[in-house]
Amino acid sequence: MDRVLFGDNQFFGVNHMSEEKARAQAMRFQELPAIVEVLDAAYQEGIRTFMCTTHERVGELCDHFRAHRERYPDYVFYPCMPYAHKYANAVTEVGMLEALRKFLPDEGALGAMLKAGMAVASKDVRAILQLLVDAEMKMFHGLATPVIFVQNVVTDLLLGLGMKQALGYFAEHVRERYGAEPGFITMNLPRLLDVLDELGIDNPIVCANINKIGFRMCGGIEAYEKAIATRRFRPIAMSVLASGAIAPREALEYVCGQPEIQSIVFGASSRANIRHTKALIDELDAQRARPRRPQLAAA
Repeated sequence: MDRVLFGDNQFFGVNHMSEEKARAQAMRFQELPAIVEVLDAAYQEGIRTFMCTTHERVGELCDHFRAHRERYPDYVFYPCMPYAHKYANAVTEVGMLEALRKFLPDEGALGAMLKAGMAVASKDVRAILQLLVDAEMKMFHGLATPVIFVQNVVTDLLLGLGMKQALGYFAEHVRERYGAEPGFITMNLPRLLDVLDELGIDNPIVCANINKIGFRMCGGIEAYEKAIATRRFRPIAMSVLASGAIAPREALEYVCGQPEIQSIVFGASSRANIRHTKALIDELDAQRARPRRPQLAAA
């Protein structure tokens, strides 16, 4: 995984601290060129991985990247699924099975549809989960997706319901069908790691809120710091700025000070902010890697 990943919250009106800012961002990014402009700025600053939800607009972005492959030869997507609002709206409008059919891959759609009907009828969790993953992955056809994430809304719901095995089904399916590594997003890092250990998922990729003030970190900072320092997994830190509650340098000094954290994902709306954040991470990483000079003994 790259050290720095680019997120998409700013494009779709998501801000956990300010509804007003979220609305303003949603208005600004109504048109695709505005989103592409920011992604191009991040690419020019050396950020090659876009960690994104499966929002309908991401499908338009995927079309753009497929049409301009020569401009982004090394670009990588990390899909994060499901985008719950998309399914809720579709189910409300056309019903459960029609909603599934709408998002299913074109290949074998009829067979998949019949399979979905049987799966729903028999409550076959594995089959339903596979269908939903395939539906979400439809928009990424032909693009590089080396890691596929399950969103925290599902991860944590499954943890709460005790449906641990469903996470194993997800991991198995993305490996077998897409040749990708499974990733897990959670708001309860310590609990998820225990479950992934039980499932035998070795050295998993886990994305969680990691920030200096404990913003949306279920279990508390101490539990997270202990897990990061002692457990075998590949951490990705998100919400490092706590939605703007922490100054960038202070926030990144905390995260970069934990060498086990492999990647940092952040979102930004301007090239200046992208450049500043990327430069801060590079600077702090370089400081950490630089060997310290031995201090002279006191006379």
